[in-house]
Parts: sequence; structure tokens; C-alpha cells
Amino acid sequence: MRKSIKLPLPGVPTMLVVGTILRNRYEIVKLLGSGGFGETYLANDLDIPVTPKPKCVVKRLHPQTIEPDIQRLFQKEAEILYKLAQNHERIPKLFAYFEENQEFYLIQEFIEGHDLSKELSPGKKLSETYAIKLLQDILEILAYVHQNNIIHRDIKPQNIMRRTDGKLMLIDFGAVKEIGIQKTILSGKTSRTVSIGTHGYMPSEQAMGKPKPSSDIYALGRTVIFALTGIEPYLLEEDNEGEVIWKNHASVSDALADILSKMVRDHFTGRYANATEALEALNSFVSGSALPTAPSQMKTIISAPVLPTPSVPSPPSKASAAPILPTSSFQFTGEFVNRQQGQADIFAEKLGNNVSLEMVSIPGGTFLMGSPITEKERCSDESPQHRVTIQPFFLGKYPVTQAQWELVMGNKPAKFKGNNRPVEQVSWNNAIEFCQKLSQITGRNYCLPSEAEWEYACRAGTTTPFHFGKTLTPDLANYNGNYYSFGGLYCWELEGVYRQQTTDVGSFRPNAFGLYDMHGNVWEWCQDVWHENYNGAPSDGSAWESGGDSNRRLLRGGSWYNYPRNCRAAYRSGIVPDFRYVGIGFRVALVPARTI
Repeated sequence: MRKSIKLPLPGVPTMLVVGTILRNRYEIVKLLGSGGFGETYLANDLDIPVTPKPKCVVKRLHPQTIEPDIQRLFQKEAEILYKLAQNHERIPKLFAYFEENQEFYLIQEFIEGHDLSKELSPGKKLSETYAIKLLQDILEILAYVHQNNIIHRDIKPQNIMRRTDGKLMLIDFGAVKEIGIQKTILSGKTSRTVSIGTHGYMPSEQAMGKPKPSSDIYALGRTVIFALTGIEPYLLEEDNEGEVIWKNHASVSDALADILSKMVRDHFTGRYANATEALEALNSFVSGSALPTAPSQMKTIISAPVLPTPSVPSPPSKASAAPILPTSSFQFTGEFVNRQQGQADIFAEKLGNNVSLEMVSIPGGTFLMGSPITEKERCSDESPQHRVTIQPFFLGKYPVTQAQWELVMGNKPAKFKGNNRPVEQVSWNNAIEFCQKLSQITGRNYCLPSEAEWEYACRAGTTTPFHFGKTLTPDLANYNGNYYSFGGLYCWELEGVYRQQTTDVGSFRPNAFGLYDMHGNVWEWCQDVWHENYNGAPSDGSAWESGGDSNRRLLRGGSWYNYPRNCRAAYRSGIVPDFRYVGIGFRVALVPARTI
């Protein structure tokens, strides 16, 4: 027999005790959070005949006074929540709504995962790619919400949940209301709604009790700016016209900066009117009609730790050649040691239609992975430098081309068309699927390289920021050459070249291993999950897939829209595995000893 525990007296909003059972069904497990309007609890649903009992969220609301208008508003909000969640899988479902002891209760779906306050924190700058994905995901939800004439009114990191599958959800609709509903405040009537929101994320019209759909746009913009700058919203200064000053604290493309600045205009008339309008602008940017013109800070940046002086890595050993496949030698003039002639062994996998996938034999060896503390514009996630031993393997001579992709996958996802251009707008999941299909077709085990294999292959025995030395020029790689005016440290030209698109693979000279496009053109997916640094990293060159952030995968090499710092051999970036973008592609690896 279930034991009922006496609830607090009316008008005395004390916390619910662990073990309290509401409606003879919902057993309180622990307090999740509290605020001015009530608390949120984790609870067990005792009516479901399984063990362990499924979890749910109990939200208790206790207004200062109980009046008919307040009761009507809460009931209306419950109806809205129910309708919203029924038609959108990234809004928590409402299971029940009831009143007890002059308090109101909402029973909602429990989301397994963490809120974005675990990802966004002071001093931590996240990537432009992260920011774009965050904007896309939440604007898609908000567009649906606004189309139903609802304003969320409290968008902030704590109210955005990342589920265990990596998808984002918008939670805590306790502040929502239908547009046009007016609220009774205590015993008086007013034309203004209650001012609900969070300092730093709440625009002026909402603070005055007059929220609009563009108020949500403002709050989301401030959230994304926090992610890019690592500065909490209330700490950012404003200019004389009340506009937030933030771009000097972030490394972000001009196009995305323009979108975010419009989202956070002080007066609501200067913003996007609703989420649909903002999403259209963002999608136009992502699809390429408004492309990035400044560097993407595609990584977490925190202060760099002090590292010991690294030892010089041993050169690649030619004595340990890759396992035998039917290879042939090719000669090349590489951009290394004064453009000396080089030679490498290559295996050509014939895909049909006179298209081959050329795989270069990479000799085994030992190198020092990461960047030294003396390297300009380095980031702390490139630390600590550590010695890694790589076994012989094969790596794609070029990033996977559009012709190769089409023969294996049967479609054309790239924005910039051309058979010999690298395929782009492919996610990590897409790249894995390509490897699996290619392996089935050929009977060989094609895969993504590990992060260590990629950096080893990129460096090709060098220790400088780029495999051809300390500086980057537009005749060496495809990147954003308009860098000097921004105070660049890796180039000498007063004016560079910015091609604003991909180029055919092999358009620039290779490194000492005979690999092309290791710097710029497209970012390249690696197998590993994201780790904030190299503490505990494998020393055998294998992919690091334990621990870390399983919701993010590694990108290396920079792309056509990045500045030189992002194209360095040591530069790392992590992003969700389903993200696709016009600057992201991949190349494949092959270990013949693991044939299938």
C-alpha cells in the first residue's frame, strides 16, 4: 500500500520532501531547481508497471495569490505545452496538469542528458561551427513555437538540453503564454504581461512586460554570443546606442556576425521578427549565398598550460614500409626543403568510369603530436605534446572527390560542383557510411584516419606549423588569404587571395609523403571523439574513442574559408557527427592487414 505524505500548508511554499507522493502516483526523488515561481523535481512514475520506474519531471508552481485569471493562465499554458509537444519531438511532452493545495503541478517528460551550461562557461570560446549548429537546431524549434503564436520568454543555456543522442531540446516552457493573453497581477489589471526572463538574456521590451517573438531571438542571440566569446551576457559592454559590443571578443565570420548582431539589436524593430525569418537568413548563409569571410574559431580555447620543452621528433622510418599491395611509384615536386623531388608508392583502387581512388603508402615512424607552447596562435587543446608511434598505413592522396563520392554513394551533396573538387557538405556519419560501402565493394577495410595518423601524415617529418614551413601564402594552399589586414602572423603579403570556394584537388604542391591539400581546401573528418586536450591520449596512433565528448568528432586541416591559424598541422576542431557544411570533407585511410 502506498504511503501518502502530507503536503505543505496552503500559502507556505516549502520544498517538497524526498519520498512525497503526489496524486498517489508521482514519487519525488530529488530537487532539480527552484525559482521565484516554484521548483522542479525529478520523480518516479509509480503507475507504470516496470522496474525501475520511469522518471518524469514535476514542476510545482505556487503564485503569491490564487485568482481566477492566474488559474486560467496556468491552465492555458498547460494546454499549450501539451499541443506543442504532441507535434514536435524536441519539446518535452506534458503528461499531466493538476491543482493541489492551491498549488499547480505540471508533469513532464524527463530528458536524459545535460543542459548547455555544461558546454558554455566563462573563458571558454566555442567554434563558429558549434555556434551555427546551435542556432540551426534551436531556431528550427522556435520557428514551430512562434508559428503557434507562442513566446518562450526564457531562452538561456540552462533551458537548452542536449539529449544523450546529441540532439538539442528546448525546455522549461513555464514562462510561455499565448500572444494577446493579459495577466492579472495581484488584484490590479494591467495591459502588460508579467516580466519573466533572465538578466543578460532578456531584452528591454520583455523587461517592461511586453515580450514579442523577437524577444526569443534576442535571448538566443545572446546565448550564441556567450558561446563564441566565453563572456557571460551581463558582462558585455554596450555602446552609446545600447547595442552590445561583442565581435572584438570572438573569432567569427563577418556573415555570421551580421546575423547575430541583428538578433541582439536593442530595439525589437531592428531584429528578425521571428524564428522563421532568422532561420531563413541563417540557412542562406550556410548554403553559401552568404559565405564566411573571416576565420572560423572551430574549437574550444582556454588558457594554455605550461609545457616542458619538447624534444625533436624522429623522422619517419623508410625501413618500415606499409603492408604489401600492388603499388607503383610516382614522382612529384613537393613544397618542402626548397621544392625537392620526391617519390612515393601509390595503390590505385579502381572505382569504375575511369575513376580511381589513389592511396599513398605512408611509412611508419615516431613523431611529436601537438604544438609547442612557442607556436603562434596555438590553442590549449593542442597540449600536451606527446610522442606517438605510427604503424605503416595508406592514406588518400587527395580528399575524396565528388566523382569518387558519386560512384560509391550515388548522389551529389557538394555546393561547389566539379568532379575533381573535394566532396563537401558531408557529415562524419556520411563519411563513415562511405567507408563502409567502399569496403563492401572492394573487400578492403577503408576507414577514416585517426587524429594521430592524420597529423603524422600532414607533418611528413616536419615540426613547423605547416608542412612547408612557418608561413602560408595563397600559392601554397586554398584558404582565406585576406589575413594580413587582421594582424596575421603566418603570412607576409599585404594583400592575399581569397578564392571563396573549393579548388580541384592537387592544385597545390604536396608534402614529403606525396599528400595534397593537407592544409586548407576542406576540413577533414577523423575517427576520434573530441577530447579537450591530449592528457591520456594513446601513444600507438590508434583512434581515441574512449572518454571525451562522444557527441563530437574530430576535424583537421582547415578549409578555403579559414585563416592560416586554423590550417596549421596541430589545429583541432570538434563538432557533432551529423553536421554538414560547405567547407567539410574527408579522406580515407587503409590498413591492408585488416582486410575483410
